[in-house]
Amino acid sequence: MGGFSGEHDISINSGNQVYDNLDHTKYNVYKIVVDRDGWYWLADNGEHRPVNRADFTVEGVSRFDLAFIIIHGNPGENGVLQGYFDLLGIPYTTCGFYTSSLTFHKGYCNPVVRSFGIVSVAPSVLLYEEPALEELSSLTAHLKYPLFVKPAAGGSSVATTKVKSPDQLLPAIQLAFTEDREVLVEQCIQGREFDCGVLREKSGRKHVFPITEIIPIKGHEFFDYEAKYQGFSQEVTPAECDESISRHIQEVSSRLYDLLGCRGIVRFDYIYDTSRNELFFLEVNTIPGQSAESIVPKQARAVGITPAQLYEMVIESCLP
Repeated sequence: MGGFSGEHDISINSGNQVYDNLDHTKYNVYKIVVDRDGWYWLADNGEHRPVNRADFTVEGVSRFDLAFIIIHGNPGENGVLQGYFDLLGIPYTTCGFYTSSLTFHKGYCNPVVRSFGIVSVAPSVLLYEEPALEELSSLTAHLKYPLFVKPAAGGSSVATTKVKSPDQLLPAIQLAFTEDREVLVEQCIQGREFDCGVLREKSGRKHVFPITEIIPIKGHEFFDYEAKYQGFSQEVTPAECDESISRHIQEVSSRLYDLLGCRGIVRFDYIYDTSRNELFFLEVNTIPGQSAESIVPKQARAVGITPAQLYEMVIESCLP
């Protein structure tokens, strides 16, 4: 848990939630914090013991059987840790290196999802460097306001802005570039936001959870960082919508899970354009939040699966 991105503290919360809900009579569990200043085992008594990154070991601890990766963002959700553990031969609980890397980068993932032909994707422009002011109108000529400007590889809506007019565009792009080296400018789709979690057990049984509707409140026009983590949204699970919409979202999520080669717990986010009755793909979260109020644990509880059961399913699906 931890990581190098603006989601560091969210990851710590998720990691503590997983740690507290695992069966410690069945598993020997260690909290490994990944920080830029070093990796360390955080013991229950607060002691820090360094991790040897050459072989992912801690002094006094035998070799780990499994890494439960709960780092949102870099380096846990973008494939970096997955490649590291692949080299060491240590199983882990998430999608593999390639799927993680692809899905984490919205600018690369969106065209792939569009190519499947099973869900719509909003028009967008991927920027590799900050454009000059006079270039903006030509770069975004095929897009209609409002727009979303976001880091191409990031999560939790960090440095994401809803832009309503051309004069707001460049400052939003500059903000997004503070979080990532590439920025996505995407046409806003007006509608209802829905999320759907998916998990496949070792037996092959796939759980496609009830969908959640995200309703930002108190002046928040979209599911931004404050809406996600400071209570400025209403999350309804199961979503109160027509059964046909719910079923369609679950079917698309199930297919995307397979088509993208996903493993572990994955959450798919969408906007449903009610004026056109059309579902638009937003993004894939290959390491969705696991805090007490996070979406996927709520979806699992809606079908009678406790967090402890959920995490055990994940662990058992990855062990040889």
